[in-house]
Amino acid sequence: MSELGLFPLGIVLLPTEQIPLHIFEDRYQELIGECLEEELEFGLVYADEAGLREIGTRAAVTEVLDRFEDGRLNIVVEGRERFRLRELTSGRAFQTGLVDPLDETPDPADPDDTARALSLFHRLVDLTGADVEAPPPDAAQLSFELAGRFEFAPELKQRLLQLTSERERVKLLAELLTAAAETVEREKDVAQRAASNGKVEPRG
Repeated sequence: MSELGLFPLGIVLLPTEQIPLHIFEDRYQELIGECLEEELEFGLVYADEAGLREIGTRAAVTEVLDRFEDGRLNIVVEGRERFRLRELTSGRAFQTGLVDPLDETPDPADPDDTARALSLFHRLVDLTGADVEAPPPDAAQLSFELAGRFEFAPELKQRLLQLTSERERVKLLAELLTAAAETVEREKDVAQRAASNGKVEPRG
């Protein structure tokens, strides 16, 4: 086990995913400052009213966008290895904990599920007009590469994060993308019909 500085947030960071963070609290300015100075990673852990989750993601600062005079920072972090939080520790201004790497089960994705997930990705990009580049289909962790390109609810991303089988993750992701595509298509259909005559006729 190793001790890791923790950053509890109401978001989930997936491996390979990049997200921007605004660092404003003094304790997290200290944590990120150490990570930058010593080229360390910190642990991003999803937290809500139920508390900290057991599975989190190591995060590395890949870019400092802004430094403000009062110490605040705008940064970009990238998700790296997942970990299991074994025990919370104390002694620092920020939260720390003892962590172990989360072991991955050697269980490749079903090719049909992979093809379906990639097809749904392109379908959603077309439906939304988003400027998002597709990941390489042979990516080692395609499930995370794909999921990190969409704004899923934190609870759904946490479900993906906790699965240790790429087969299970790709299968779940295909289900999530199917539901997302159906929702977008419904919304577009309603908007188009509403724009045509100012009314939407409910379908029986």
